[in-house]
Amino acid sequence: MTRIAYLGPEGTFTEEAARRFDSTGQAEFVPVDSPAAALKAVAEGKTDWAVCAIENSVDGAVTTTADALVDTPGVQIYAETELSIAFAIMTRAGETLGSARRLATHPVAYSQVKRWVGEHAPGVEFVPASSNAAAAKMVADGEADVAAAPERAADLFGLDVHARGVADMETARTRFVLVGKQGKVPAATGNDRTAIVFRTPNKPGTLVGALQEFAVRGVDMSRIESRPTRKEPNTYNFFVDLVGHIDDDPIAQAIAAVGEQTTQIRMLGSWPKA
Repeated sequence: MTRIAYLGPEGTFTEEAARRFDSTGQAEFVPVDSPAAALKAVAEGKTDWAVCAIENSVDGAVTTTADALVDTPGVQIYAETELSIAFAIMTRAGETLGSARRLATHPVAYSQVKRWVGEHAPGVEFVPASSNAAAAKMVADGEADVAAAPERAADLFGLDVHARGVADMETARTRFVLVGKQGKVPAATGNDRTAIVFRTPNKPGTLVGALQEFAVRGVDMSRIESRPTRKEPNTYNFFVDLVGHIDDDPIAQAIAAVGEQTTQIRMLGSWPKA
């Protein structure tokens, strides 16, 4: 049986994304407490796959996933999916929003409902949760008064829903990736994404020089993010998403050329776009 790790507990958007990747309807879903734990489960062979949020249209890159990808050798991305993100607002049975004092949700989620909360539950204290479903459990356990979470979490934890479809930006979407052990990349489809991460020498112009390798070959970068290496001061990992497949000559040539200018480079995967 295929086993898929995801950021739990049950009722998270990540679980919903994971179920989208289950083409057989027979996978076992394994909740864990972080993207790093999900990727570690794959690397150690405890699960076949991991599903992690990688980018949100409102809040940008999901940094915990980016860091976990760098810190977990032997894994790569094979597929992606996108979900429209909106939240249900929930309390314990019989409680009202007016009496709420503590609001729990994931920090990324809070940035997407903050305006609504200010209008409908002013004065509540934000309490960060490890996931949106964990926020619902906090409410059920009396650790918070109200949660912003997927509606399914209310059913799982026996909570009352006061509002549905809450999102300060109606276009909010989150992209999730399917990660497995390193292997053969999926075949090119003509609508693909290739992701790499690299580190440049700490000298003037090194990043510009690396990026020019893509420009001179006409390779389109759809995303670039930097993250501290957390190993040496003033050193960064640069995450780059490219439009196209690793088998496309311009992309393959550009990555090879970048590799000659960087201190470290790793391909995170090449897969069909959502």
